[in-house]
Parts: sequence; structure tokens; C-alpha cells
Amino acid sequence: MNTIEPMRDIKKEFGQTYNQSVDKIYRFVLIKVNSKEIAEDLTAETFTKVWRAFELSEQNQEPILNLQSFCYRTARNLVTDYYRTKGRTNLVSLEMVELAIDSEIEKEAIISSDLEGVFKAMAGLKDEEQDLIIWRYLDELSIPEIAELIEKSETATRVAIHRALSSLKKVLIQND
Repeated sequence: MNTIEPMRDIKKEFGQTYNQSVDKIYRFVLIKVNSKEIAEDLTAETFTKVWRAFELSEQNQEPILNLQSFCYRTARNLVTDYYRTKGRTNLVSLEMVELAIDSEIEKEAIISSDLEGVFKAMAGLKDEEQDLIIWRYLDELSIPEIAELIEKSETATRVAIHRALSSLKKVLIQND
């Protein structure tokens, strides 16, 4: 007996993912581009591209399995494209990080000089190292989620995060 699968409500599914991800994607982009206006534009463009890809994948009956991961990957690619066309000024300002973080406790902690040095040191890291630190410690993504984003095994992802933290530590030591 053949069973017919119920049609997915792609608008509802996309809407839920949007609501769960938009603030995180915006924060990720804001930290990377250091401009509220550009971050807003790139975040909007991210979700426009994701919606088109999501719609197309449904038409082709090849669904996107992890929509949140796809959103991050799209945002990361748009940031890369932005810097490719606009040139590279990769400074992470304390003001932009404060705008990107919601809770009052975190805002107060960032004001301290130690954390200010961490965020300035982030500018000295490679893009992928910055991404890993942001995803793991600001966006609080799990190792499996990050592994899917960077298309590596969980073990390789753990190693990459460890190396990114080691690089950050070296930059901090040099700046002292």
C-alpha cells in the first residue's frame, strides 16, 4: 500500500528558520563587516537567496536538510563576496560587537579592557578562525552544526576550533 507524504508547508518552515536565525546571522555579519547598514543589507540578501534556494530545492524534490546551516553558509559567502568587491578592512570594533550582543551582562563584560583586547585581536585572525570563534562562542552553535557549516568531520572541527583559539592566544600575547 502506497502512502502519500503530506506536503511540507515550506513558507512555515522557512518562517520558523528565519525567526530562529535572523538575529544570529545579523550578529555574525555585523561582526565581520563592522557596519550596521551593510550587515542589514547582507542579512536581507542572505535570506532572499536562502528563500530562492529553498523554493527551488522543494520544486526539484531535493530538500535542503539543515536550513540554519545553509543560512550561515550563504551569509559567509556573501561576506566573502562583499570583501572581494569592496576590498579588505577587517577590523572588529568594540562598538560593533556591543551592538551585536544582546544581554546586558555580556555588554558590561565587553566594556572591560581584557575583552576589548580579545575583539581587537580577532582582527588578526584568518577569516575561518574568526568564523569558528564567533559560531562557537557568540552564536553558541554545537560542534556538529559547525562541522556541517565548514563541511568537515566533528573531530576536524574540534581541532580547527582549538587551533583558532591558539591563534587568538598568540595574537593576544603579541599585543601585550
